[in-house]
Amino acid sequence: MKKLIVNADDFGLHTEVNRAVIQGYQKGCLRSTSLITTGSAVDEAVELAKENPGLGIGIHLTLVAERPMLPPEQVPTLVGDDGKFLPDHVAFIKRYVSGGINREELFAECEAQIAKAMDLGINITHLDSHQHLHVLPGISKICLKLMGKYNISKMRYPGEAFFFTGGFPVGLGRRIAKCGLTVCADIAKGKAKWYNKKMPDYFFGMVAGGHNEEKYFLNILKALPDGVSEIMIHPGANDMELSKCYDWQYHWQDELNSVTSQEVMKYITEHDISLISYADL
Repeated sequence: MKKLIVNADDFGLHTEVNRAVIQGYQKGCLRSTSLITTGSAVDEAVELAKENPGLGIGIHLTLVAERPMLPPEQVPTLVGDDGKFLPDHVAFIKRYVSGGINREELFAECEAQIAKAMDLGINITHLDSHQHLHVLPGISKICLKLMGKYNISKMRYPGEAFFFTGGFPVGLGRRIAKCGLTVCADIAKGKAKWYNKKMPDYFFGMVAGGHNEEKYFLNILKALPDGVSEIMIHPGANDMELSKCYDWQYHWQDELNSVTSQEVMKYITEHDISLISYADL
């Protein structure tokens, strides 16, 4: 049997992301999302979540690009001179592997973000992270300990199969990065099992992340194996507004169109794919 979690990242990042997440849930196949507690539109996201109780809400731990939950002076090794996190996973990993990041600060910031989600009254279904840093060796252990403390039982497994592209024209650099992430995800999956935490069996949407238009989304659906799979998605309701704030070159509206596509919904129905959230895992 094929079970599918379609999860939208970055809930709470921007009002146009929030709008798209709710549209994807109400009109399409999206059943799960991940909340950025440090996002500028987090309060709106929380209200929308309460109005749509069937939508599973996870926590999207954020350690790059945004501002920390804790005062910058409490987490100096996690931030730059501007008081913000480092710009992306490359900068973070360079500092991390060189020993420049204090593990106690990392633990404290992750806990502050989880505690904030709990204070907002959200029933957290799972944990994942911005740019998948939660599966890095060492960080995965911190996350699993905090999941135990806060009674979070599920975690994203961002391990897309090494040779899967779904027809997306992926370059060599992104392919290599994906394989490295999959190795880290497999190691984290073993640790999660030891901590008695659950992960889906399969993951899709890495190589096409930000560009997962309908044809690629359908290719993923056609490749789904038996078991529980997650497709990561980044929907947005207005590319122009989002591009003013984030230079990610994402096709947010295309991804929203994918999860609300009649062709996609028809394929899911005709092939008996069961749509679930992490709450059902």
